[in-house]
Amino acid sequence: MNSPDLQQAFFGKIRQSLPPHVSLADELVELLGLSHDSIYRRIRGEKPITMNELKHLCEHFHISLDQVLEIKSEAVLFQAPDINEPTPVFTEYLQGILKQFSYFNSFSSRKMFYLCKDLPFWYFYIFPEVGAFKTFCWIKTVQNHKDYADKKFSLNEFPFNDCFQIGQKILKEYNRLPCIELWNFESLSSTLRQIEYYKDAGLFATKADLGIVIDSFHATIEHLKKQASAGSRFLPRDEHHSSDEHYELYINEVILGNNTIMLELDATPYCFINYNVLSYLFTKDARFTKQAFASFKNLMSRSTNISATGEKFRNNYFEYQFEKLFALK
Repeated sequence: MNSPDLQQAFFGKIRQSLPPHVSLADELVELLGLSHDSIYRRIRGEKPITMNELKHLCEHFHISLDQVLEIKSEAVLFQAPDINEPTPVFTEYLQGILKQFSYFNSFSSRKMFYLCKDLPFWYFYIFPEVGAFKTFCWIKTVQNHKDYADKKFSLNEFPFNDCFQIGQKILKEYNRLPCIELWNFESLSSTLRQIEYYKDAGLFATKADLGIVIDSFHATIEHLKKQASAGSRFLPRDEHHSSDEHYELYINEVILGNNTIMLELDATPYCFINYNVLSYLFTKDARFTKQAFASFKNLMSRSTNISATGEKFRNNYFEYQFEKLFALK
């Protein structure tokens, strides 16, 4: 492949990362501060881009030169958003997730595949009480916020109404996104263990707070069961106006896996991998995403679909979760 061909391939990769309604030329004019004529000559490969321009575009669009130059190596480029930033205020973290989901939904062709070691965290914002508990737990225990070091969870003191409102917006965006979720029998266990730990450690301010959180999590599981039965997603108040977007829920009885999200956005594959509980890496590397999708489809073929059909297995699965929750009482 000669230099003009490589340059055209490079701009082709940038074009694939943009939503359909966004003009590649307009984006490049703004980023590089050049005229439209200069940009078009670069896109066509008639004028070579400079090293500074190449560096700027690679950084902005998260593109690896290994892919463009077709260098065969074992290196895979991942992006780690906010890795250079201090631990964000939790509302800012949620706003970032909301922005990501809005971006996903800007594509005309889009689909998510979610391998869930744990329950997708936005599901905790279906109801406010368990949402408040999980938010408190994330801030106190995961982010290790110093202001929460000696605090106990109290719904009166920590309702986190602002986080719940953002969480509801995330759910609305998520419900617009066609999705296949792949759970296991332990996907709800981490939250059950957190509730049990806070109970045993005396970190609930009152017994009433504990009871309300358990009841709210019970309502969450009931709602998730309704979604699985309907084969669609919706907020509790919109139960009779379910999302028309494709939704399937599979249960794997053997593999725990990890929290991995794969997306197809206008035929471009993406892969997001969770780390440090709340952080994630993502890549568009063709080799990595190909293997990730193949692994997901293999697991899916060995799992049970409990959405819309599979009533017996669905009832058994959720009854198993209810029994573990009741044990906390």
